[in-house]
Amino acid sequence: MRWEVRVELKPGVLDAEAESIAKSLALLGIPQVRRVSTARIYDLEFENVDPKEAERLTHDAVDRLLANPVIHHVTVRPRPD
Repeated sequence: MRWEVRVELKPGVLDAEAESIAKSLALLGIPQVRRVSTARIYDLEFENVDPKEAERLTHDAVDRLLANPVIHHVTVRPRPD
């Protein structure tokens, strides 16, 4: 059983990496990019765990390690095996 966790900065939180990429794209002659944002994707693969428990463990990992609820927006979804 696999779960995908996508962690993005909430609107209004400074995304310095995205700003740097946007500036670099303009310098490279690609100024048409209107907006850049970054995200981290974690692919968690479980074994010997039923789907409901895998989902619970995924949310536990998000809450305890993968994201800060003050600055991050998180999307969790099952992945096909």
